[in-house]
Amino acid sequence: MDIMCFIIPALVGLIFGIFGYLLGKMSSKKDVLLAVSLQEDLDVCKSTVKNLNQKINALDVELASKTKNNPAPQSSISQFIFDKEIALNILGKKVKENDLKIVEGIGPKIEALFNEAGIATWQDLSKASTEKLQNILDAAGENFAMHNPSTWPKQALMAHQGKWQELKDWQANLLGGKE
Repeated sequence: MDIMCFIIPALVGLIFGIFGYLLGKMSSKKDVLLAVSLQEDLDVCKSTVKNLNQKINALDVELASKTKNNPAPQSSISQFIFDKEIALNILGKKVKENDLKIVEGIGPKIEALFNEAGIATWQDLSKASTEKLQNILDAAGENFAMHNPSTWPKQALMAHQGKWQELKDWQANLLGGKE
């Protein structure tokens, strides 16, 4: 018998075995990335469902109060109820409600300045103009005046609305709160 009859099939089998192994490795990496992406999407969906359920409950309360001809004041109905667990899952760090330091570029000293100026919540910060924020920073001295608050209101709005994944993705592209 000719030795080539054994060597050629063995080499072909070895080559296809290596090729199959490499394809399997590449496929498993894609599966891991897909699983991570799906988990992030699931967390965002859970957050959205929770917010929608809270809005439904708030609307039920409002409807019930209007049915009794005693409408509830608008301030008692919240558009978003903060859930620290969802924020932790998406951002990967503990978040306190209305902690201005969650905004990229704001540290404890700037947070204290804003609190003194009456900006104590994410909603307050989201409604503040960039000019007002810059004026507060300028008045505090040159160490604060160098900061650029142009993205801070939008970041605060995302936090106020519970859009944690959107906030995380945007902050990943910011440098010290600047685009």
